[in-house]
Amino acid sequence: MKIVVLAGGLSPERVVSLATGANVCRALRKLGHRAVFVDMFLGIEEPPADLKTLFDAPDGLCGSGEIAAAAPDLAAVRASRRDQGPSRFGPGVLELCALADIVFLGLHGEDGEDGRIQAAFDLLGIRYTGSGYLASGMAMDKTAAKSVMIASGIPTPEWKVLDYRPEEAGRLAEELPVPCVVKAARGGSSLGVCLPEDRESLRKALEELPAYGGKIFWEERVYGRELTVPVLGDRALPPVEILPAGKEFDYAAKYQAGGAREICPADITEAERALLADLALRLHHALGLEVYSRTDFILDGDGRPWCLEVNSLPGMTAGSLIPKAAGAVGMSYEALCEEVVQLSYDLKRRD
Repeated sequence: MKIVVLAGGLSPERVVSLATGANVCRALRKLGHRAVFVDMFLGIEEPPADLKTLFDAPDGLCGSGEIAAAAPDLAAVRASRRDQGPSRFGPGVLELCALADIVFLGLHGEDGEDGRIQAAFDLLGIRYTGSGYLASGMAMDKTAAKSVMIASGIPTPEWKVLDYRPEEAGRLAEELPVPCVVKAARGGSSLGVCLPEDRESLRKALEELPAYGGKIFWEERVYGRELTVPVLGDRALPPVEILPAGKEFDYAAKYQAGGAREICPADITEAERALLADLALRLHHALGLEVYSRTDFILDGDGRPWCLEVNSLPGMTAGSLIPKAAGAVGMSYEALCEEVVQLSYDLKRRD
């Protein structure tokens, strides 16, 4: 197949997305696909006369696939685009995607998981991997996903949306229960998540989080073991337990060597494994997600699972969690990428 692997964008998760894209592109080319890596925002600055020749670029235009310890400087990324156009699609991106048999969405965060890219591709008749625009948008908005959890009987910590002005952060910090979790509703890769244990750290979090845009919400802090359950097709893969080297599984812990230890399959009882798999599948279906997803849980000291959030385009870097879970059932990274492509290609999207 001719496949565009679309990555990058202007999300705070841009660097993670670039790593996902580079890894996926190499895997698909290894399988014999004519895959090419494209940065969605920067685009193709010097396109050939015939765009189709890019599918035969010797290295698929893949990047290094390395992830920096810090989140990207998005202002610098904007300034680096040669045409300085207003579109999230860089020069030549849509034209090349239209020539592909399918686009592998290696995007993370608001550029990719909020449904806008999927909606644009639906209108243009471009095939793509993963869930459709509505399910993606609901999963990305953690408050919408929480509402679906509650309606579906999936246990999740208490929460509420916070509507406040910056100057009200101090007052609000005196009123909310601590310790707690405060989150940007559309954050990802542990960006836009704070775990304040006292009122001063809560005040700072409330002042900082509006920079991520969108709604901010408070969540009850539940202590226990951190687990995640991927769904692939119609089945749940083995749960992964995450053991951060430090106190928290933050951005650096997720993507830097030594930042966390992951155990797969997680050392839990068969009953706990079955319950987590059931909850992950129920949420996947309740949201209308397709092909693959990954749901994060806390398993408390009494063995009760608490659902935190779901990811509609889980990371596919070399160190990501869904490839680890796939590996635990004997599926190679290349086979995982191939299944995502084939399941997505066969989907009947809304006309």
